[in-house]
Amino acid sequence: MTWFALATRAAAEGPRPMIQVGGAFHDLHDAAATHGFAAVAGDVTAIVRDWEARREGLFALARALEGATGGIDAPTLAAPFEPRRIFAAASNFIEHAEEMQTKLAAKAESEPYIFLKTIESVVGPGDTVTVPPQVSRPDWEVELGVVLGRSGKNVPVDAAHDLIAGYTIVNDVSARDRTRRSDFPFSHDWFRGKSFESFTPLGPVFVPRDCLGDPHAIRLGLKINGEAMQDGNTSEMIFDIYEQIAYLSTILELRAGDLIASGTPAGVGMGRGVFLKDGDVMDAWVDGIGELRNPVSAPHLPRA
Repeated sequence: MTWFALATRAAAEGPRPMIQVGGAFHDLHDAAATHGFAAVAGDVTAIVRDWEARREGLFALARALEGATGGIDAPTLAAPFEPRRIFAAASNFIEHAEEMQTKLAAKAESEPYIFLKTIESVVGPGDTVTVPPQVSRPDWEVELGVVLGRSGKNVPVDAAHDLIAGYTIVNDVSARDRTRRSDFPFSHDWFRGKSFESFTPLGPVFVPRDCLGDPHAIRLGLKINGEAMQDGNTSEMIFDIYEQIAYLSTILELRAGDLIASGTPAGVGMGRGVFLKDGDVMDAWVDGIGELRNPVSAPHLPRA
């Protein structure tokens, strides 16, 4: 099978959809027109939301582009697409739950804990994560982003795989000092701690489901200024991706374009007592997808 990915290039004339085959990026509109696949072209957001109709044509285009010359060298990429909604799984790796001192019930007596992040919090590769002045303990969380390409309600676990269009990288930046509250009887405030603007770096590309293989056997990690902080594997999830999809679909109808940040492994700053500083650079990576790099601006915090 030909590996390929979709991306969005930040160009002077506006965003341009890209297709990456091997290590080469090609303008999607130009490549599709050249090889007779104009019907599959469009911006990546539209493609993801119409995935079932376009996937076969895109795979055919990728095969036609194998070994092709004339790619665009080192394009400046934006977030690959705009999610319809962002769902995020909390404490979904045992060692991460332990480092956060989270006491979990036995899996047989529990369900996934999933919260929402705002679309406005999304930024792309290379974009700056800006820490607002009221945040003093900003943190990082690398996650495998699961992109849905089909609608579904009350989906059985063994059918959840069919809803997945592909995958990307999510960095669930978190304000640890803003996720806890003492002024209400509710101890956590996930909205306040997770949805500041720029707190959801996304990208660098969207990789179709069939190009990545088993989503529960993927290594992922994150570095700060080149130093490894997280290094885990999706096999360590408590609730796997299919269980998360099935659970969410009992609450609402899932839609093509929805994004699930499926949980983070151990190694976050909270567990180390170390937090992001002004000038830090985060490199989140997932095998088979790539690396998502974002600098940090936090003038009110110590300089890196």
